Amino acid sequence: MKIDQYTELYGIVGLPVKHSLSPVMHNAAFQAVNKNAVYLAFETGDLKGVINGMRALSINGMSVTIPHKVNIISYLDELHPLAKDIGAVNTIVNCKGRLIGYNTDATGALRALEERISLEGIRCLILGAGGAARSIGFALKGVGAILTITNRTASRGQALSEALSCTFVPWERIDNIDTELIVQATPVGMAPEVDACPIPESVLKPGLMVMDIVYNPYRTKLLKLAMSKGCDVIDGVSMFVYQGAEQFRLWTKMDPPISVMERAVKEALGRHHDSNRPGQKSQGKD
Repeated sequence: MKIDQYTELYGIVGLPVKHSLSPVMHNAAFQAVNKNAVYLAFETGDLKGVINGMRALSINGMSVTIPHKVNIISYLDELHPLAKDIGAVNTIVNCKGRLIGYNTDATGALRALEERISLEGIRCLILGAGGAARSIGFALKGVGAILTITNRTASRGQALSEALSCTFVPWERIDNIDTELIVQATPVGMAPEVDACPIPESVLKPGLMVMDIVYNPYRTKLLKLAMSKGCDVIDGVSMFVYQGAEQFRLWTKMDPPISVMERAVKEALGRHHDSNRPGQKSQGKD
């Protein structure tokens, strides 16, 4: 990668964010299309500072992750209609100093799901009520899925269910929910807390489809349990790559090299897995 005075700057903001594989994915994409650009990770809670920095330093685009997807909105100049409807932003485009918020989580989730199942009329349980859960909820509602929301903090879950005009069920009652699809949209199970699972095994039934948006590790504890119970599973890499591909398109106006992006993420996840095998010296988060 050649870096010079013409190199365009992109990045991701979150807290924490050093574990993110977005830099691996986007830098591989830039190299694949010979674009003079670099993508970095910015770990901070100072959203006002981030926005001022984007303008002052002409940062072309930014990904937004936990816990900033909702709070970042008040600092932006404009929202794409989908992001406005959802109430969460995961992508910022710097258009000559005017910062516009988009939501590509919804696009990425739908594409990952529609590769595997028909969504119209499907009964879906969403775990979580954060920015990702909002995005996926609005996307699924838009294609006719029948939604139920559950969340450990009941007030947040109820607020999301009201926004989606769907049912809310308290976390302790999820054993009794009749569903065909579970979408796990919380950080539970994400590296380094790889032994955590957000739901009891009793919820998992043969034939159920389970999607976990966590992509690191590639196979979360939830997905491993689901497979052992005869469920079909969708890992988080598909959604992650598809939402990143849409970000790339928004920033560069170019067709994203999706296969390159997917390969870069899976190779990085493989290195992380190898580095944490017994007898190996850990390299920390990727």
